[in-house]
Amino acid sequence: MDKLQAYRDKRDAARTPEPVPPPEALPSEAPPSGTAPGGTFVIQEHHARRLHWDFRLERDGVLVSWALPKGVPPDPAVNHLAVHTEDHPLAYGSFEGEIPRGEYGAGAVTIWDHGTYETLKWAPAEVKVVLHGQRVTGGYVLFQTKGNQWMIHRERLGLPAGLRPMLAVTAPAPRDVANWALELKWDGVRALAYIEKGKVRLMSRSERDITVTYPELARLGSATLPGKLTSTVPAPHKQVLLDGEIVVFGSDGWPEFEALQPRMHVSSASQAALLAGQNPVTYLIFDVLQLDGRPLMDLAYSERRALLDGLSLNGPFWQTPPSFPGEDFAAVQEVSRAHGMEGVVAKRLDSRYAPGVRTDHWRKIKNTHTQEAVVAGYKPGKGNRTGQVGSLLIGVHDASGLIYAGHVGTGFNDETLRMLGDKLRPLRRAGSPFDGPVPPEHARPAVWVEPRLVIQVAFDRWTKAGRMRAPVYKGLRDDIDPKDVVREP
Repeated sequence: MDKLQAYRDKRDAARTPEPVPPPEALPSEAPPSGTAPGGTFVIQEHHARRLHWDFRLERDGVLVSWALPKGVPPDPAVNHLAVHTEDHPLAYGSFEGEIPRGEYGAGAVTIWDHGTYETLKWAPAEVKVVLHGQRVTGGYVLFQTKGNQWMIHRERLGLPAGLRPMLAVTAPAPRDVANWALELKWDGVRALAYIEKGKVRLMSRSERDITVTYPELARLGSATLPGKLTSTVPAPHKQVLLDGEIVVFGSDGWPEFEALQPRMHVSSASQAALLAGQNPVTYLIFDVLQLDGRPLMDLAYSERRALLDGLSLNGPFWQTPPSFPGEDFAAVQEVSRAHGMEGVVAKRLDSRYAPGVRTDHWRKIKNTHTQEAVVAGYKPGKGNRTGQVGSLLIGVHDASGLIYAGHVGTGFNDETLRMLGDKLRPLRRAGSPFDGPVPPEHARPAVWVEPRLVIQVAFDRWTKAGRMRAPVYKGLRDDIDPKDVVREP
């Protein structure tokens, strides 16, 4: 059977730029229907007499096609009409151009999205596929209602498990600033917020559930489900996955990492509730990764940011801080410096979200030197610190293992020293956990511990010996896996 005969009957190769293959170009033996696992897909925006989108799936040597008057449905709660049309040649998958006036389908055709797909079901009246495109990803079902009238439905996907946030590298400011957006680098705890039907689950960067630690953020779930819709209220969303930073604002209205410390290590619900009333946190949201079953991580940052801004998530304990054009780098950096912030984060406008990956598509441009470090031991205190921790012996990982990076003896108060002593005491061990040498003056009096605690320090610079000069303790980071701690450039 000539699958493209209906296609050719509607087109004259001498009048249209569309590909019109002759009958002999057809594959002599197409694989039997139902065996192909998938292939390529394309969605073309078609400005014909009426704007529509042509949805095409590679199947048995042709592109099986539907016309979608309203495009691909973004919401699983809404189905869109899909009109089944004639099969198209595979070459049509790369076609863009102007079909001349008077010809069938006259108007401009552009590729709206393309990629690959997997087949879950292919029956005469129902097709189930999983798309992997740039703009659309996830499961879709096309089902016949009558004749050539079909409907297309987006499947609701569950929220992904075991997800780690995308990370930035420390790097200079980009030169092609027009291709970047800027955000302030917030001094807090990174957290992914999983919101399902009004309930919130908070996960740390190390995949630890920290929901009970911040009870004031539970109300964020209801913020995505407004009870009464008006022209000024965003549409409700039953499922949202957000990325952001939990901070505590100081008296000057800017985040203070030290003020967050009493909140970070609480696992008792009653104690967390008491502290929430005394020292509340704010969740600063800067990305959206999934929305009502629609995965967004393959979208460009600029598209995700537009969707996030459309959610209007600003409330008593959460905000969506602005992003700024890359051309405003000097002004944004000056604001961060003036308020004692760590720096600026530059994000490429076209960057997809890469879970758990540290990539230069996101760049930290720091105002001060800061570094995460693993605590591998401590020197007992003397004088007014007798019986307590005197200084911490710290390290970072490189290709050879955990290497010594200096010792921290400042930045502590009495409460912090007691807390560190309580956490380090059960971790004591017989020998050094470092995979390299430690200066004798620090190794002789050292009490070695299992390298399980991570702290954040500020320091002057790296020495030639690979040590941090004049490090100052800034806080404990129980949201970071010690194995992930490396020297930042």
